[in-house]
Amino acid sequence: MKALDDEIGRQLARAMAAGQLRAGAGKPTVVDEAWLQTPPGLRMAFQIMKSAGVPPAEVELFRWRASLRASLAAAEDEATRLRLQRQLAELEQDIAFRLEALRKLGQG
Repeated sequence: MKALDDEIGRQLARAMAAGQLRAGAGKPTVVDEAWLQTPPGLRMAFQIMKSAGVPPAEVELFRWRASLRASLAAAEDEATRLRLQRQLAELEQDIAFRLEALRKLGQG
């Protein structure tokens, strides 16, 4: 493990000497609202997912919720409206449980 640490140190030193690690030097760090709302324990994992272009599963649930709300607003008959309301209620409960679990996971 020591050899790996030494090699990483050498590579970082070479990159610094070549000026490769100064891309953001002197510029303010941009912190978006999502970063601040993400529990600290989950920030690194979510940042890796974001960099890889993989959204959290909850994002798809939010999209599905928006779709259900639009369908509910456009529903013309009572049976369809009731079915969509039930689906929306179940989905909102699922989202609430997931967000609470993420909040707890991120705290500890």
